[in-house]
Amino acid sequence: MGGKHKILPQLFTAFPENNDIFVDMFGGGFNVGINSDASKIIYNDQLTPLVDLFKYLQDNSCNDIINYIETTIEKNNIRKDEKEGFLKFRNQYNQTDEKFPLDLYILISFSFNYQFRFNNSGEYNNPHGTNRSSFTKNMKERLIQYINIIHEKDIIFLNKDFTILDYSILTEDSFVYCDPPYLITTGSYNDGNRGFKNWTIKEEKNLLDLLSKLDKRGIDFALSNVTIHDGRQNDLLLDWIEANEFTVLDINSDYSNSNYHKKNKDKEKNTEVLVINYSFK
Repeated sequence: MGGKHKILPQLFTAFPENNDIFVDMFGGGFNVGINSDASKIIYNDQLTPLVDLFKYLQDNSCNDIINYIETTIEKNNIRKDEKEGFLKFRNQYNQTDEKFPLDLYILISFSFNYQFRFNNSGEYNNPHGTNRSSFTKNMKERLIQYINIIHEKDIIFLNKDFTILDYSILTEDSFVYCDPPYLITTGSYNDGNRGFKNWTIKEEKNLLDLLSKLDKRGIDFALSNVTIHDGRQNDLLLDWIEANEFTVLDINSDYSNSNYHKKNKDKEKNTEVLVINYSFK
């Protein structure tokens, strides 16, 4: 949801180079962090099943992973054109205490908009992407490439609240990227009913305070966020930017394929930005 793959060129043009450590604080689908050339990459996210999936991809062979996915899809008759096999497999996944990480990937592959969504009981509840979603040849090739990169790079996968990460290991050559839930948007991950903590003014303040502390230590950061959305304005964010004299870069994005995106004829009311604390040319 709200993946950053469409704006990666804009982001990496704005990011500083030659980092010793790259921290992807709210890693999500890992679109951003995995493309970093830093010596060490730290991925963090609060969604435990997703982090478990990345750890599994890191710790197992590509051939074994692909073989399991294809065999399981065929065995359970999970198809693009009908949802019976998908729903049966989803129910099986939710009823299993020790959930197998690759089963989540299979569910995502056949889910509406290729999304992952959980209810407050921790059950996967995204609907079937009938005649739209499946484990295609292109997805297979991309997954193989993804796994190979994870195996090649020095990546640490963490599942912690962002406030308790160990930032003491960061140096002035480190870089922190933040793509938190956006306080004034309506993303489904933002409502506190998906099995993880809601994002409120408290979390927003904690994040901004943390970034201020990193700035005082001379550590570069970039924060993705929105200043205006559907006529609402994030005054807390704007006041913080002004008080610290941080640089704001406008981001040209289009998340029209995301199911939580509200159709708005006045596109100018939605402003996505990248806030940085370093010089940008």
